Amino acid sequence: MISGLVQLFLWQGLGELLSKFFLPGIPGPVLGLLLLLAFLCLKGQVDTDLATVADAFRQHLGLLFVPASVGVLMFLPELQTHALAVGTALLVSVILTIAVTAIVLKMFWYFSLKRNKGIGREQRHE
Repeated sequence: MISGLVQLFLWQGLGELLSKFFLPGIPGPVLGLLLLLAFLCLKGQVDTDLATVADAFRQHLGLLFVPASVGVLMFLPELQTHALAVGTALLVSVILTIAVTAIVLKMFWYFSLKRNKGIGREQRHE
């Protein structure tokens, strides 16, 4: 599990460096996550340590929403004033998130089929 945490921190650190020196408009953790995603796509598998850490985070994901809930209650008057803008932003972000997720899953499915067909050909030639 320590190895998985170290891997996550290294990717986040690399993302922070890229954010600081080359892409200041994008948060470092987002860049680190994108780099990790690219690395895992190239590698083709996830290490067991990294998978263990990811599962632990996934199981406790609800705790990450507590600060957001407190913020909503704290700034409720401001949110009521700008309800239309906030609602529109939420609606658009949900629609874009679903669309991007569908596109990424379709790409993974396509590359998975392509990879499996390539493996089948190699096995036939042997």
